[in-house]
Amino acid sequence: MQSPPLPQLSVIIPTLNEAQLLPLLLNDLRNQQKIPLEIIVGDGGSSDATQSVANAHGVSFVQSSRRGRGVQMNAAAERATGDYLLFLHADTRIDDPSLLANAVQALAGALPGDGMVAGHFSLRFIRTTDKNTTAYRYAEEKSSFNRANTTNGDQGLLISRTFFQQLGGFDESLPFLEDQRIAGKICAVGRLVTLPGSLNTSARRFEIEGFHRRYILMSIMMGLYSIGAEDFYVRAPGVYRVQEDTGRLLLSPFFRLIWRMMRDDWGLRGSIRVFYLLGTYIRQNSWQLFFFLDVQLRRLLGSGRYPFLWFHDRIVAPCTNFAPYNALVGILCLVWFMGILAPYFWAAEYIYQYRRLT
Repeated sequence: MQSPPLPQLSVIIPTLNEAQLLPLLLNDLRNQQKIPLEIIVGDGGSSDATQSVANAHGVSFVQSSRRGRGVQMNAAAERATGDYLLFLHADTRIDDPSLLANAVQALAGALPGDGMVAGHFSLRFIRTTDKNTTAYRYAEEKSSFNRANTTNGDQGLLISRTFFQQLGGFDESLPFLEDQRIAGKICAVGRLVTLPGSLNTSARRFEIEGFHRRYILMSIMMGLYSIGAEDFYVRAPGVYRVQEDTGRLLLSPFFRLIWRMMRDDWGLRGSIRVFYLLGTYIRQNSWQLFFFLDVQLRRLLGSGRYPFLWFHDRIVAPCTNFAPYNALVGILCLVWFMGILAPYFWAAEYIYQYRRLT
């Protein structure tokens, strides 16, 4: 007996000057089999040939009212007619021609009666160097998990159009973190599942800016986001503009921003509260250190085995879930980030800038 045809899938791609990489993804989508696709590019004001690329490939092009992935994807989603929506970044590559058909079928099978389920893919990085192999493997393995703060836009988001509308779409209040915010909304009322197969994504940002610098900034951003320090995100876009002329990620402006907020906004009592909450956040995410040990020993342990993570969840986490421990971790966080990393990057980046000028 022949299975019924899958419903139409609307693929939404936010872009900003992606004329070089967009054709590769559009060609991959053209090669997808067994599922009808509607492809919509949501653009944030590209100054290159992004629109011409979209027109040449016969896909819809939506110009959003302002820049920001959340705004762009919401604008494109309003044009979508598919039963399911798939949000993909423009630097994504798909090498399995059945990936999207299998994903929709898997999500449809996971849907409960209320339909409150969304899915994401595991990641594989497209790299041009062999540097930081273990770190990339760690990030790739973590992308298959569904723990808090482990999903991001690079992994794609597959969701029914009805559920997406119920959630109110992407948060547009900030130009970034729209992926984390919608993941939080999904998990608050439903659940996220890992879809079969994987997406390939460019490691260009890690390679240009520096893997460890990018990961440090991501950890700062996620920590402050998780404790509700919204002022940092209001000011951070202005700080980040200084990166455009350097390529290399400069962290000292972000540390200076935190110092100013500690001095002018939070004060002593507020700073103590912030770092106590950060200590709680770090304690809740301490499983990642144990997970990294499992990844580091992958050749010895074999695939799919996580004894250190099991030890954390069963032994360490229950024994460290108390207020004094959170306070201690908060103090260590303050010492590490503001007492060690901040002076180090101030000095290193001063030297870097001096050498550029001379």
